[in-house]
Amino acid sequence: MTERSNPNAKPLSKEQVLYAAINLADLNGIESLSMRKLGDSLHVKAMSLYNHVKDKDDVLDGIVDIVVSKINVPTDKIDWKVVLYERAISAHEVLLLHPWASGLIMSRSNPGPSMLRYIDSTMGILRNAGFSIEMSDHAWNTLDSYIYGYTLQELNYPFDMAEIKKMAATYLPHLPIDEYPYMAELTQHIVKSSYKDDYKGVHNYNFGLDLILDGLERILKSQNKNKGSKNEYKK
Repeated sequence: MTERSNPNAKPLSKEQVLYAAINLADLNGIESLSMRKLGDSLHVKAMSLYNHVKDKDDVLDGIVDIVVSKINVPTDKIDWKVVLYERAISAHEVLLLHPWASGLIMSRSNPGPSMLRYIDSTMGILRNAGFSIEMSDHAWNTLDSYIYGYTLQELNYPFDMAEIKKMAATYLPHLPIDEYPYMAELTQHIVKSSYKDDYKGVHNYNFGLDLILDGLERILKSQNKNKGSKNEYKK
């Protein structure tokens, strides 16, 4: 098999190779991705892929960068909290479309241009809002850790709400209330509550996001207050 068995077919490009890799990972998981399977999906020999990518690591770095490029970081908003909120919502939605991406992003040490722009724009949002450089670094890392971690939890949580209620009802009679009073209280609440069946058993994404952004806002106000106090002292 040559690069393309069809003589009328257009030559492969790196972009085609990377998008084929994304499709394979979306269908079968990142663990199933190999150069041989990637070549098969493109109807070429695996060795011909090396005309476009260095190796499998180059493929992994490339598909991560493509996914990150799809995350929207608004540029038309003034309020830094609104910008970061919408950025986090977009990131979560994109990562849910590619279940393998959150774990892979956290394991790569060679960021591509899209990831660099993503980080740089986030740092710019925080610095222009008035955060110190160290606090900006802490802030974007905290925010992204939450986004990736929550997405992984949502993707991998094995039960829906109907199953959780059923398990809670079965487990409750056997739970020693004196020994685990608050677990018993929570379990009883789950059984009797009006949780919707599409509730996945993990807390609401926006709830945690609001906690982080509200916390950052308090830090910024405290930072600005301390700056003001020092300026008054200097006068």
